[in-house]
Amino acid sequence: MNFSNFYDLSYSDLSDFISSNFSLEKKKTSMRTNQIWKFVYKKGLRETSKFSNISSELKYNIEKSFNFNRTNIAEKKISKDGTIKWLLKLSDNNLVETVFIPSGKRGTLCVSSQVGCTLNCKFCHTGTQLMVKNLTTHEIINQILVAKDELNDWGSQKKITNIVYMGMGEPFYNYDNVKKSISILRERNGLDYSAKKITVSTAGISNEIMKAADEIGTYLALSLHAPTDELREKIMPINKKFKIKDLIESCSYYSKINKEKIFLEYVLLKDINDTDSCAQQLVKLMSKFPSKLNLIEFNAWPGVGYEPSDSETVQKFYEKIKKSGHIVTLRKSRGEDILGACGQLKTDSEKKRKSL
Repeated sequence: MNFSNFYDLSYSDLSDFISSNFSLEKKKTSMRTNQIWKFVYKKGLRETSKFSNISSELKYNIEKSFNFNRTNIAEKKISKDGTIKWLLKLSDNNLVETVFIPSGKRGTLCVSSQVGCTLNCKFCHTGTQLMVKNLTTHEIINQILVAKDELNDWGSQKKITNIVYMGMGEPFYNYDNVKKSISILRERNGLDYSAKKITVSTAGISNEIMKAADEIGTYLALSLHAPTDELREKIMPINKKFKIKDLIESCSYYSKINKEKIFLEYVLLKDINDTDSCAQQLVKLMSKFPSKLNLIEFNAWPGVGYEPSDSETVQKFYEKIKKSGHIVTLRKSRGEDILGACGQLKTDSEKKRKSL
């Protein structure tokens, strides 16, 4: 194994490390793995000196082999509605954003999977930032750990109750690292988030949706935003590669395997996708596979060429879907004053050009 950051390890990776470095029987290897994992992911400890009931030799080997560094916070903003946005500076000086959204007893952490994005969705601020890199597993996990540190969330009662991969980037274009980070989140001896507390959002990478149905199994959210290929291609170029018929097929499979409805994300854009005709076409699309619709207010950002739909149009669109018998929710915008709302995340990181 070639790890330097502890947060790149899965539970089985840690077990293999202990097994290969110490002559321990299987039962004791399991016990030591449990202990170390709990110190790190239940208590948030970063210094091996605080790992109690562990031999000095094992502590030394863990400390020599791995670092437990947290990502540094470059900036923190708190919205008037309680939403918190952290700008995190990675070890390579790239920047990434993470957002915490409190709502009663529920606290949702929105994490990023890439620095920048390749998709160039026309209404999304992140899409104006060129793709810089995929985040490593430890860079994804560190977003959760930093937020837990900041919120003092190391007790038995979780303040962060839900994790959504809805930040910067397309999670399924960083499939392996996202998959591994979710396995770390779900490990019951550590952070202990069930599959029903994690949602992965995709712009519709059909082949990876099919793969994720078998290998990841969390809730799935599809950023749909238009009910026809013609309209979707105008605002989401990815639709030129993955057509709506592909999305219907892959989402049907995902729902069948995981026995849960697919969340459809739909940002309402004035005079673009908020018409009565769009609502009717959306109703037809929703009948193709089990789904729930999240209608989202458009959050403007400097230089964008779109406007939010007016409240009357939004309500009319909502009622049209609801009367059809489908489940629909109007999502209230959060953190807009700190550019922390849906579609507003962006950093100043740029890909370094290789010298010729």
